[in-house]
Amino acid sequence: MKKQYLCFLLLTVFFIQCKKLEQIPQSTASREAVFGSEKGLELYTNSFYSILPSANNIHTADNVSDYGVRRDVPRFLRAGAYAPNVSDNTSASAWDIVALGPTGDLNWGWGGLRNVNYFIVNNIDPAVPEDVRRHYTGLARFFRAFFYFEKVKRYGDVPWIGKPLAVDDPELTKPRDSRTLVMDSVVADIDYAIQNIKTVNDPTRSLITKWVAYAFKARVCLFEGTFRKYHTNLNLAGTSAAWLTQAAAAAKEVMDKSGYKIYEGDGVALSYRKVFTSVAPVQTEIMLAAISDVTLGVLHAANWYYTSSTTGVKLSFIRTFINTYLKIDGTPFTNTPGYQTMLFKDEVKGRDRRLEQTIRMGSYKRISGSSLLPAPPLFSYTYTGYMPIKWSLDDVKYDAGQLNDNAVSIFRYAEVLLNNAEAKAELGTLTDADWAATIGALRKRAGITGGLATKPTVVDLYLQSRYFPGISDPSLLEIRRERGIELCLEGFRFYDLIRWKKGDLMTMEWNGMYVPALEVGMDLNEDGILDVAFGKPTTRPASVPTTVKEYIPLASGLRLSNDTFGELTWLSNIPKTWTEKNYYYPIPQTDILTNPKLTQNPGWQ
Repeated sequence: MKKQYLCFLLLTVFFIQCKKLEQIPQSTASREAVFGSEKGLELYTNSFYSILPSANNIHTADNVSDYGVRRDVPRFLRAGAYAPNVSDNTSASAWDIVALGPTGDLNWGWGGLRNVNYFIVNNIDPAVPEDVRRHYTGLARFFRAFFYFEKVKRYGDVPWIGKPLAVDDPELTKPRDSRTLVMDSVVADIDYAIQNIKTVNDPTRSLITKWVAYAFKARVCLFEGTFRKYHTNLNLAGTSAAWLTQAAAAAKEVMDKSGYKIYEGDGVALSYRKVFTSVAPVQTEIMLAAISDVTLGVLHAANWYYTSSTTGVKLSFIRTFINTYLKIDGTPFTNTPGYQTMLFKDEVKGRDRRLEQTIRMGSYKRISGSSLLPAPPLFSYTYTGYMPIKWSLDDVKYDAGQLNDNAVSIFRYAEVLLNNAEAKAELGTLTDADWAATIGALRKRAGITGGLATKPTVVDLYLQSRYFPGISDPSLLEIRRERGIELCLEGFRFYDLIRWKKGDLMTMEWNGMYVPALEVGMDLNEDGILDVAFGKPTTRPASVPTTVKEYIPLASGLRLSNDTFGELTWLSNIPKTWTEKNYYYPIPQTDILTNPKLTQNPGWQ
């Protein structure tokens, strides 16, 4: 990452990057100086890395998701609260728009595309060997594909611009191109990148390699194949199998030839979380990461986001999702009699070991100076009790600002395995060997002991009824379970629901841990200390001992499902809505006024 930022600073000598599609970059160096040497090409292409998501983009992306409880209901999910007028959404854009691109591209932004196209068109100087030029053009086309994939996910049909445009070019006011044209162009770009990028191993995990391009192809093709399969209104379902076949094949290339593997070096109790808390990317599993650098001040705010009552949205998990974590023997937790009324301290025991590496529970401790402090869920930071730790560092010194120095993954091998398994399950070609190499491998790292070698044959009725009533294939259900758990808080969930056409899950009840009675202290981590009690009075009643660390009044949206006992519920009085129009974001009205040929997405007029 240090290299990228240095190169970006050097590039400012060459260009002032455009922010609008029709603007022209201002050159302060001759074309020959840039395109006539490999160093010039390297410096130029390093500017494209700004198209990738930042660490903060990634660790906050699931603030709009079905399993994420937050301070407020997203405006995107409230009837009439979100509109095509960009100015109407400005105050909400930081938390209400699912975005994995740079801040300037939260909406209909086109910054960076002309910069990429300009490079592709002009990278023809014979002074540089052809294979070198093709390598850097491959990098440029990877980033163009990344740019366009994000646009298609958000808006559906978009204009395909494959060249730098002059200010009077008629393509500046062209209509949107078809989804098929744009996505075919995206895959053509990725294929070119795969064929021509020379780099196969980057120890820093901060640069695009051939294997990253393969992983990206698997991601893109799985998205498009499943989107076309389940969004039958597009009349593209007949093409979905071809996309899914490409997804499975691209993932298999990484699995068979790249050398990546699931990290297991710290055992079942630590390996999963280490992937997300290490300063240097875990090289065996991480393929590309947003890397921090203390000396350059390149840091992120994961601790601040998850351990502050005012910063971020107090994101925490719903109990319905936590219930999907299997027991350690590989059987569903919800097959356990009485699970509905189990206390937090009991329900988290004997589960998939990723649970204890994803939320505060049991023996979790924080570091303060030289001391280890018990750290049960704190209701000043959570509404449900299921408080994330996946991206947070244990030392409290990171809590007070943009201080995190842990690497944040953009591509990792676990996703490749999930993409391969899902594509094959959708195609009906998943074998026991495929299952063992993908889902089995991930569950083995999580300490699960059963069901690792063979596909499941029995449907989990809880998972089916709560999440996917239209799916009857046990393998596909389990793969979707696994994807939700393995990739939680990594920015995949919203668009997984979009491609599966399960946006209705965004309206799920925000439920939390079970509370057996009012004004009774609960020991959440069994250390002998009463951590929290809930009650109706706004101030602590005398019946709640002072030894109870937190007293939480049931007010301002926090309730119990049975009034005096039951699951915590948050903002159940504010309805969440999902309609067909929510599968796409609206194009800003100002851009449609500038170019009426764009037309608005259905339902957003």
